[in-house]
Amino acid sequence: MIPAAFVRLRGPACGQPAHPSRATWQHGHVTPATHSTLFPQVPDSADAVLDGLDPEQREVATALHGPVCVLAGAGTGKTRAITHRIAYGVRAGILQPSSVLAVTFTNRAAGEMRGRLRQLGAAGVQARTFHSAALRQLQYFWPKAIGGSMPRLVDRKVQLVADAAAACRIRLDRGELRDTTAEIEWSKVTQTVPADYAAAAARAGREVPRAPAEIAQLYAAYEDLKRDRGVIDFEDVLLLTVAVLQDRRDIAEQVRAQYQHFVVDEYQDVSPLQQRLLELWLGDRDNLCVVGDASQTIYSFTGATPDHLLDFRTHHPGATVVKLVRDYRSTPQVVHLANGLLAQARGRAADHRLELVSQRAPGPEPLYTEYSDEPAEAEGAARRIRDLIGAGVPAGEIAVLFRTNSQSETYEQALADAGVPYQLRGAERFFDRPEVRKAGIALRGAARFGGNDSLLDDVVDLPSQVRAVLSGEGWTPRPPAGSGAVRERWESLAALVNLAQDFAAAKPGATLSDLVAELDERATAQHAPTVQGVTLASLHSAKGLEWDVVFLVGVAEGMMPITYARTDEQIEEERRLLYVGVTRAREHLHVSWSLSRSPGGRASRRPSRFLDGLRPGSGSTAGRAGQGGTGGIERGFTGGGQTAVPRRTQRTPARCRVCGRTLTDAGEMKLMRCEDCPSDMDEGLYERLREWRGVQASSSGQPAFCVFTDKTLMAIAEAAPDEPGDLARIPGVGTRKLNRYGADVLAICAGREPGGGTGVD
Repeated sequence: MIPAAFVRLRGPACGQPAHPSRATWQHGHVTPATHSTLFPQVPDSADAVLDGLDPEQREVATALHGPVCVLAGAGTGKTRAITHRIAYGVRAGILQPSSVLAVTFTNRAAGEMRGRLRQLGAAGVQARTFHSAALRQLQYFWPKAIGGSMPRLVDRKVQLVADAAAACRIRLDRGELRDTTAEIEWSKVTQTVPADYAAAAARAGREVPRAPAEIAQLYAAYEDLKRDRGVIDFEDVLLLTVAVLQDRRDIAEQVRAQYQHFVVDEYQDVSPLQQRLLELWLGDRDNLCVVGDASQTIYSFTGATPDHLLDFRTHHPGATVVKLVRDYRSTPQVVHLANGLLAQARGRAADHRLELVSQRAPGPEPLYTEYSDEPAEAEGAARRIRDLIGAGVPAGEIAVLFRTNSQSETYEQALADAGVPYQLRGAERFFDRPEVRKAGIALRGAARFGGNDSLLDDVVDLPSQVRAVLSGEGWTPRPPAGSGAVRERWESLAALVNLAQDFAAAKPGATLSDLVAELDERATAQHAPTVQGVTLASLHSAKGLEWDVVFLVGVAEGMMPITYARTDEQIEEERRLLYVGVTRAREHLHVSWSLSRSPGGRASRRPSRFLDGLRPGSGSTAGRAGQGGTGGIERGFTGGGQTAVPRRTQRTPARCRVCGRTLTDAGEMKLMRCEDCPSDMDEGLYERLREWRGVQASSSGQPAFCVFTDKTLMAIAEAAPDEPGDLARIPGVGTRKLNRYGADVLAICAGREPGGGTGVD
């Protein structure tokens, strides 16, 4: 029996306003941060664009000048904040649509951004991926900068790499071919030439598929082969655009004259090459807004690095920093698990983690299930999913997430055996599917010549017209049995039928021609409707998505973290990957693992170490998070210099108080000196602080570094503050910890006994 709580209620409760006012967001009526109705009314004014935003989102939306950094936790409405920022600027006449360039990392994200901007009345803004924006510029300027026709762009470089290997007389198996291709891509986005590959790979701790010298040889041969064949790859698009903008000042100025304002989403995933391109687009201006979360950095193997996000205030001392921590997506139970995962994290990204605060009503606790083997785990998930769908949960609101694509087949088979429809994430884009193209042609024809179509003789409303037209393309009121291509085609047509129903409900009186125009705009923006089917996806491809119910499967040692994750940095990235998976769930989260791979196999597996202290029965609770972090706004200084910069960051680059060198390392910035410069730390005070910290950590059930890191304790021991203001200025303290621990720390610094951890007023 499935509890009624599993069934998702849709629409506002009786008597509740559909569009809450600005004044009532804090009482639970804030417009959802990550959800919106399918066809919302376009705001009637610039001020109306701001309706329903919480205070931090509103600050993002109205901070239209100078550098802005938005640190946005999972589910906190970052896309909402930045699209409303752009729309508000456009609707208020502050920004010209054609002067704004918003860049992100996937076509889906760019399409979603364009769709939201259109719904907010800000059509005409360029929202593209880095590659798409660069390719557009390269195609336009190629005749002027280089002359002749631009080389052909190859979609897949694997065959070229295979040909390069053959030319070098190096035999690569399928896995080595894939991994070598990835190494070439990494080299190019980190701007590493073949001659420097071996040294760069060693510095980065890369797990290389062949000897570094062989990879360098293959890389050089690959580049030669491209030149011989007159083709370029996707990384070349960025490299060549950077080269043109660096070498041709006139072209760079033309691009800068076109684009005056830049917005970069998922800034924690930017590569050195993309950062260089962004700098060339900007020139000496600072109208830049970046959005990211270091705790969601999961693509470092491709060259992505959160350093640019974490160092933003160092490079832009006058920046305004806004932290979004109100989680509108997930229940407190899901958020508690997510915070607990990060509370155990180490490294620089962990030092800048955001502790989420759920804004939703309580829900069920995450479920943890152990199975004897992988097929049993898949069958167990399929049974639960079938029962959920039977209880009324839409299949499109359920996802099964796994670490590697190789795990997919077992779950495809289990869902097919259970009669559950599914879709694979990463498949062909919706509007590119043949059945969707044919359906569009049929609907367009019916809109033009419907009066002569006997199918439409007895139907008058728009949804009935669409059902009638698509019945000729294979749509039926009931889905076909089983799975496979026939079911996938039906799901695509059913998505169009559902879209027509929503469109007619939102726009009474809309005609078939109106719907066709809407489909054309959506196709241009790649703003696809929802296809009803359980989503099967890898954790990497699930980023940016969300579902009511998430099954995290295979959460066992060897898979999470993956076997080949050996260094501390790699282990921490695996932890962040699991964090991304957890935060995809809105209400129901199922976490499972199996003890062996196949039936009858040796039960040698154990649950992931990341769950230690978090799942019931796993012993210590030393990783549990606290009661939640705080959002907030840190304003950069204005031209008049009258605004003080709050805690944690400075208005000018941090410099060593001993030798004067500019500091960039986070640990050194906490100490305000170089690691190797002389220290005037009171060793006795430092030891007393460490002893006190151990007591606090033990009593609160969290790791010691969550109270204060070693570097922060060293900074306190060196400064020996005697009043709250002096303590608050030490990086790593901050308002929350000052309030919680300030009185104790000041007492210890004064040589007195701490009084129990109460804070300062």
